[in-house]
Amino acid sequence: MFNFRCIKKSLQYLKFLFFLLIENTFCLFSRPKKYYAGEIVLITGSANGIGRQVALKLAPLGVTLVLWDIDDEGNKETSRLAQQNGANRVFVYHCDCSNREDVYEQADKIKKEVGDVTILINNAGILTGKKFCDLTDEDFEKTFRINFFSQVWTLKAFLPAMVACNRGHLVSTASGAGLMGLYRSSDYSASKSAIIGMMESINSELYHGGKGGIKTTIICPYFISTRLSKGFKSKRPCLFPVYDPEYAASRIVDAIKKEKFYLIMPPAVYLLGLKIFLPRKAALFLDSYVKFPESMEEAFGQKKKD
Repeated sequence: MFNFRCIKKSLQYLKFLFFLLIENTFCLFSRPKKYYAGEIVLITGSANGIGRQVALKLAPLGVTLVLWDIDDEGNKETSRLAQQNGANRVFVYHCDCSNREDVYEQADKIKKEVGDVTILINNAGILTGKKFCDLTDEDFEKTFRINFFSQVWTLKAFLPAMVACNRGHLVSTASGAGLMGLYRSSDYSASKSAIIGMMESINSELYHGGKGGIKTTIICPYFISTRLSKGFKSKRPCLFPVYDPEYAASRIVDAIKKEKFYLIMPPAVYLLGLKIFLPRKAALFLDSYVKFPESMEEAFGQKKKD
């Protein structure tokens, strides 16, 4: 009897999963889009790269932009360009996202001077590109403070207000490296895996807590041609292209509009998530086939020689 009940429940779950997959497939091209007018959008790491381009894509949509970065000049330039693109309200703050006290202090300022953030885009990040044995303890701690703990602290600062009104959107930049550990990326992959696990857990808590009005989007790209990638060049661009920041930003803004949970780009990055179904040697073969170690050595290995 016990086994029969287990089998019955498993079949019901599979049936439910099947209908969810069908619904998701048919909604890919017809999913309603979010309207941004009146939203208060905070973007970390907004002084350049993807952060700047996302700000510019959002600028004409009627949002209030809040820009956080330690690069004051770059952030002012993002503000200027955003206003040229149609943004009416742009607020620029110097914030070191690797410093918990600074994050909370600036968050309090925003609540008083701007209002409650309704769309939080955690974008700040670093990539050392060092091998594990070359990483100092300080390197590991810095990577986690900027890539992971900065997101913990911003979520702690702004999520409670979203929960109170059951409205908001959490957008976290993770990485394909968070789906599978990659060469010269032990600290980076670990920090990005932590982001994915945390955001999935928060989404589960919100869902089961009746807070479905708060949406979550996890971004898992391959390399984007920003300062972070330091000239990384893909050896297999047909499978794993290095996207331009402007194109990546357009995909991100579209994913937020469509309230997608995952944004995986390019599509080949899905292969990294299949690692649990494959022998370890198959994952290493993929690494070798796309010549990822060679690309990382060319982009990051020169530092050791200089």
